[in-house]
Amino acid sequence: MSAAPKESREQWPVCIIGAGPCGLAAAVAMHTAGIPAVVLDAGSVCSSIAGYPTYLSFFSTAEKISVGGLPFPVATEKPTRRDALAYYRAVVTHFGLRVRQYEPVEHVSHDGTQFVVRACPRGGEPTETCASAVVVATGYFGTPNRIGVPGEDLPHVTHTFLEGHEAFQRSALVIGGGNSAVETALDLYRAGAAVTVVHFGPTFDKNIKPWVLPDFEGRVREGSIRVLWNARVESIAHASAQVRVEGAVTTVNAQHVYVMTGYTPRPELLEGLGVAVDATTGVPVHDAATMETPTRGVFIAGVLASGFDANKIFIENGRDHGTLIARALVARAAAQA
Repeated sequence: MSAAPKESREQWPVCIIGAGPCGLAAAVAMHTAGIPAVVLDAGSVCSSIAGYPTYLSFFSTAEKISVGGLPFPVATEKPTRRDALAYYRAVVTHFGLRVRQYEPVEHVSHDGTQFVVRACPRGGEPTETCASAVVVATGYFGTPNRIGVPGEDLPHVTHTFLEGHEAFQRSALVIGGGNSAVETALDLYRAGAAVTVVHFGPTFDKNIKPWVLPDFEGRVREGSIRVLWNARVESIAHASAQVRVEGAVTTVNAQHVYVMTGYTPRPELLEGLGVAVDATTGVPVHDAATMETPTRGVFIAGVLASGFDANKIFIENGRDHGTLIARALVARAAAQA
């Protein structure tokens, strides 16, 4: 990508990459500390939540996913996807955060005196944003875990799920064994789809929401949802899939295929700045007290710090990373004064 003209560069003390809840929490922490910051995101504000199932309710209460002390009023015990999107829009407005949406960051470098964040706005010309510090809060949801079988790129195969209406009176195959797979299967069933779930293990993951699992198990017992345990999809065709179940291959009707196998963090921006990532855990090397990496001025925030274990860091504990970062920057500025 060609460099943007120097006169078009913006200068900021801090550039935050990622406008999810933890990125916004970091921006609020900078605002509170009096540190001007800009946030860049490849999509909309909280695009990961926008991609959640339409009728999803959060596991956490509203108080636990609020940021910056801004109240999160909801009419029910658990906030919905729609509640959360409205709340985080209010966060941006209330604190006057500078967020540049639909501006994917392509590369971050250091020119000897400051960081240069190169991005390319959708439909626009490349930009360069200069900053003394960079916070990488890119999360998980841009890179789904692929199963790597023939047919995975067919148009009726997706790694996301919004609602079951599209599969009404059609066959649907759900691949996975976690919360996403279970909730997807239930919503498809309620929308009138013929649902089969394939999971490579003998049972579901241990972290299934306790109020969801009994409903799912009841639908399986009554035969409304079919489950194939110890099974793996070997290939996907136009309206079916070949599934190996304990050594034997069977054909499963599948006019819609939902690959609910989770996501993998993308540390490329950090690796380009010389930040090592543990090959076993996927966790970037960093100081947990400040969230700073060994590359001075480069910080991480949110679920990126959990590596391959997506269940280790959520909004409710990742939202505090911004406070640690702001505190470290304030202390550094005081020491240099």
